[in-house]
Amino acid sequence: MRCSDAIVKLLEDAGIKYVFGHPGEHVLPLYDSIRTSSIEHVLLRHEQGAAHAADGYARASGKIGVCISTGGPGALNLVMGVATAYKDSIPLIVITGDIPRDQIGLNVFQEIELEKVFKPITRYTF
Repeated sequence: MRCSDAIVKLLEDAGIKYVFGHPGEHVLPLYDSIRTSSIEHVLLRHEQGAAHAADGYARASGKIGVCISTGGPGALNLVMGVATAYKDSIPLIVITGDIPRDQIGLNVFQEIELEKVFKPITRYTF
């Protein structure tokens, strides 16, 4: 089982029916796994829209909202929506891609310390 399959299985087991996102290179394996699952992906034109859509879904349904983005600047585009949900105690699961672990610290393309960015606006970051 691939890691992306395990993540999707966990989401399905948690009763997640919808995820909101904007695909990118770092999360394509996750999108492959979603495609063959019971979860419906709602495509947004921008990552910020994905965070706000997941927030709105959670507020309207009383369920957990899930948003997905690629790493680097794509993940940074989630910040405003994630912060809004956090301040209002709205439950979100935020999934972002990142660069390969062996490239961390090498200042490669789209390397951003996402844990430091999201730590103040999430309950858990890992």
